[in-house]
Amino acid sequence: MIDGRRKTGRALRWGMIGGGQGSQIGYIHRSAALRDRYFDLQAGALDLNPERGRSFAAELGIAHDRAYADYGALLAGEAARPDGVEVVTIATPNNTHYPITRAALQAGLHVICEKPLTFTSAEAEELRNIAQLRGLIVGVTYGYGFYQTIEQARALVASGALGKVRLVNMTFAHGFHSAPVEDLNPAIRWRVDPTFAGPSYVLGDLATHPLYLSQVICPDLKIRRLLCARQSFVASRAPLEDNAMVLMDYGCGAFGTLWTSAVNAGAMHSQKLRIVGEQASLEWWDEFPNQLRLEVQGQPAQVLERGMPYLHPEALADDRIGGGHPEGLFESWATMYERIACAIEAAQQGDHARLAGIRYPDVSAGIAGVRWVEHCVRSADKGGVWIDYR
Repeated sequence: MIDGRRKTGRALRWGMIGGGQGSQIGYIHRSAALRDRYFDLQAGALDLNPERGRSFAAELGIAHDRAYADYGALLAGEAARPDGVEVVTIATPNNTHYPITRAALQAGLHVICEKPLTFTSAEAEELRNIAQLRGLIVGVTYGYGFYQTIEQARALVASGALGKVRLVNMTFAHGFHSAPVEDLNPAIRWRVDPTFAGPSYVLGDLATHPLYLSQVICPDLKIRRLLCARQSFVASRAPLEDNAMVLMDYGCGAFGTLWTSAVNAGAMHSQKLRIVGEQASLEWWDEFPNQLRLEVQGQPAQVLERGMPYLHPEALADDRIGGGHPEGLFESWATMYERIACAIEAAQQGDHARLAGIRYPDVSAGIAGVRWVEHCVRSADKGGVWIDYR
């Protein structure tokens, strides 16, 4: 159970790049990192507008001389201090992730980066090589992966309770961008501009979340080939897609499907996973994350609730307040940040055995997401054909 006792020796000296006032994602990063005292926010380059960034940094309690105009100044300034930050979070537009992460790693800092980690798998592999050479941690914020119910699903699949997995059905299809809302909202506009967003919109922005969950729950399934078709229903978004369908052949008799969309009019979030085995199926929906539906063939359907003693010990280890009380996205993110902090401490201490036992979205998870998007785009651009996964 998580009850406020820290699993590391001390809080890590932490800085933020991006995530300033008006950021869609900055607040949840800070809430997650600070919630259980694993991180201490001491420096920031929070905004493209330096004065606005400094003003907001002061509101967050960051000293004036550690509120920097840009990430280069932050890296240089903190390197010159004996108490400089050890880790930075990068919460900036997609096109900046690679250069900022690379610079931070070369400065000897651990990194927590928004996804996608990079635009290409070659860039992502380069970052992994730098991190491994320097003994540094790179975490990628797949923040949905740390609900107790996801741990329970993982444990049930591993136990064989479902039998051999046959089908993995994934969706992440909301309706909030069913009209060209980016015309009036700069915070959305960059997401549909290839210069800033990269080679995809919903495939990279939405679909990699349920893809990561499927890899957590069914780690033995490896994609052999895939087929992707993508559409731009709001024509001004082309060549980026606002809707896509993906078929995946795992090469072991199992098959996967994924629908992702920003034009599913009327839908709130609709991130769902259904894992179908020979004997039973699991279903999880992020709008009801405290429940996991288990359906055993020939038996009444069961709804497993978070925080209950019948759950697997690894699921109960992340419980924060016992059954009956709802937990949500902020709790999942806080658990993710806790695990990244533990991984950083293990890396700093050279404790490879401890590090190997910590599940968190590492640089390899970031590479996997980038690689999957590359294959989807290549398949779609060839007219929606099967391509081998490599």
